[in-house]
Order: sequence, then C-alpha cells, then structure tokens
Amino acid sequence: MKNLRIYNSMTAKVEDFHPIVPGKASIYVCGPTVYSSPHVGNFRPVISFDVLRRVLIKLGYQVTFVSNYTDVDDKIINEAKKEGITEKELTERVIKEFASLVDAVGSMQPDYKPRPTVYMPQIIKYIDELVQKGAAYEADGDVYFRISQAHDYGTLSGNTVESLLNGARIEVNSKKESPIDFTLWKKTEEGIKWDTKWSCGRPGWHTECCVMIDSIFRDQNGLIDIHGGGFDLKFPHHENEIAQSEAHNGNKLANYWMHNGFVNINNEKMSKSLGNVMLTKDVVAAYGGEAMRLVILNAHYRAPVSFSEDTFKEAVANVNKLKTVMKQLAVLLETNGIDVEKLVPENEDAFLDALCDDLNTPNALSILYEEVKTANMAIRTRPLNLEAASKSFAKLKDYLNVLGLPIGHPHMNEEDLNLYLKYQEAKAAKDFARSDELRATLSKHGIL
Repeated sequence: MKNLRIYNSMTAKVEDFHPIVPGKASIYVCGPTVYSSPHVGNFRPVISFDVLRRVLIKLGYQVTFVSNYTDVDDKIINEAKKEGITEKELTERVIKEFASLVDAVGSMQPDYKPRPTVYMPQIIKYIDELVQKGAAYEADGDVYFRISQAHDYGTLSGNTVESLLNGARIEVNSKKESPIDFTLWKKTEEGIKWDTKWSCGRPGWHTECCVMIDSIFRDQNGLIDIHGGGFDLKFPHHENEIAQSEAHNGNKLANYWMHNGFVNINNEKMSKSLGNVMLTKDVVAAYGGEAMRLVILNAHYRAPVSFSEDTFKEAVANVNKLKTVMKQLAVLLETNGIDVEKLVPENEDAFLDALCDDLNTPNALSILYEEVKTANMAIRTRPLNLEAASKSFAKLKDYLNVLGLPIGHPHMNEEDLNLYLKYQEAKAAKDFARSDELRATLSKHGIL
C-alpha cells in the first residue's frame, strides 16, 4: 500500500498516516450550521476532505466518513422567527439543499450525517458525566467546562491559558468560575429546548460534535484517525472538543487534525461584513459544480483559494476540455470494438504520489492535464494507435474519479454505433443534409 503523508495541525508537521485499525480509516469533518443557504466557504471542506476520502479508498482503506449538520443554534432560532416557520422546517429545508449541492459538486455523501437533535440523550448524559468527573460545573441552570481541568489546553491553536486569561473580558455578574470556561449547557426560554436536571435548555456547540464522535466511534473509545474542518474552527471549537474528549474518555479525540484554508472573493477574504458572500447554489447555477470543484482543487487545501469571474471562466474552459477529450476517446475506442468500461489504468505513480504528498491537488491536476495532451495526440494520430488511446482513457477516467470530477463519457449501444457509422458515411459522401440530421440525433444521445 502506497504511503499517505498529511499535515497534522496538532504537530505542525507532515506525517505518515498510520490508522488506529489497520486497513481502516475514520474521519470526522465539521459540517454546517443549517440556518441559511450554504455559501462557497461551507463547501471547501466538503470538496477537500472528499478528495482525502477518495485517495484513502484508492489506497485500499475501508473509510468511515462522518460529517454533521448542526441543527441547534441561536442563528437557526433567529432565522426561523424571521421567516415565521419552525426551526425544524428551516433546518430540513437547508439540509435538503446542502445535500443536493454535495452531489452537484461531485462529492460523496457522508456515511453518517448526525444531528444534535437526534443525539440529545447522549449529549445530556455526556455533560452529566463531565460534571461527575469534576471537569464541568452547574451554575444557575447553565453548565460550564472547567478549563483549569484541561491538560495542555491551547496546543492545537497556539493559545495558552495565560494569554487567554490576559485577553479575556471581565463579564459583569458572570456565573463562571473563570472567564475562559465555556458553555456545555445553556438555560433558555427561547427556541427548541430540552428538560434536564440543570434546567430547560440546549447544548453548547462545542459539546455536540465530540458527543457525536464519541457515540459513532464508541468501539474506538471516541478516538478517530482524522478530524477535519476549516482553519477558523481551530479555536475555540476544536480546542474545546479536545478538552472535553480528554476529560471524558482519558484519551485524544483524533490522531491527526487537518484544516483547510480560507476562501477569498476577488482576492479579499469572504465575510458578511464585507458583503461579498457567494452562495454555492448561485455558483453551481452559473458555472456548474465541476467548475466550482476545479477552482477549489487548483489551490492546495491549506492555502487560500480565490474565487473570481476569471478563475471560474478558466475552470469552465478546462471542464469543457475534459468533457471533450473523454467523449472523443470513448467514441473512438467503442467504434473500434473496445469496451471502455473494462479498461484498467496503468502507471499512475506520479498522480498518486502527488495526492499522497499532503493532498497536492495542484500537482495532481498538472499530471491530469499532461495526460489530456497525450490523449489528444492519440486521437489525432493516423494510423490509429488504439493501445495509446486506451491507456489514456483508463488513466483519465481514474484520475477524474479520484479527484471527484464527475466528467462522464458516452457508452454506445448497437443503435448508437450504427448511427455513428452512417454519420461517418454521410460525411464522407458529402451528404450534408443527412450528416446534419444524424449529427443532431447523436448529439441528443451525448455521442457528439
């Protein structure tokens, strides 16, 4: 098995991947808070970690991939009120849209898509156990985590307890023992809530993810191979997940932490304050899911990625080139009696080496485009070199699959083959009316 190396945010080093269970890989990626139509920033981890998943599958691992929907949050309550609908109606609508866009950008759906509302009994039990262990405390119906009980708090993000305390604002009449303790349970009279012995309320965001990981991966004592998410989640979200998990289970939450970089719009960081938020559905409608994916893959997952009209236009042009070459190769091979579905790629070392080097998608794409040049030469060469064309088709199909670029190709049945041969005969005979008619039919079938 080829060796995968990934950058571990916890150690700030590129490390060899060694799974907890040989031949298996467990991955959890923080998903969206489902209160509004997802923006392109929500989809960078969707695409980046989908490539990680596909690479692991290609390397022969059995992968369990989990990504959640946060369906309990103040933003959800406020938006539902604004729209005059229930929180569940809002979250169901946004989740449905998000899932359809995951398909549109070529990503696989997660194996598990947990929601806090479904895991509420486990969340309440988990918080209670933290209180019993002395890692958390109740104060007037709220429950807080004691940062003083956390070992090495801040290692992932580089924030020390001392620096956080120095920078903390002193809250008037705070119920916390320390200003940097964080909320595990919040007493509330507003929005969706659950009854507990502390109060009627709802959980803190940081608790939801680590409980769902603990529940799904209980056979590993809540320890997973890889925890992923956006760079902005390092602190406080991931740091607080780690603190809770270590206090509850007595072990690490994850062996590897991976974080994708930010999204820029026209070379400025995307943010609501700047008014430059770009919605995924609008990008997909305007340019297509493949083009959006290609823009994201053009940048290394840890580097910023810039969305602009120029980057999208370039991506659309490259997608069209890929579609054209795959279509031409398939037609060429199938009209010469070769079943393209049975072709197996050879000599992929350079492509896989690039992806095994901390998911270097820019280098992998360079290798893909070089193979496109080779394929175009095979298509134009006379006499036909079917062996070269077959090799290129097999490689390109595999490269596209590993990168998650849903570039299809025609599979010609007997009727299609007969129509194509008649089209070629009409062209040769300069029967333009007949060739145009056959071309239109073949175009409808996706052959031309």
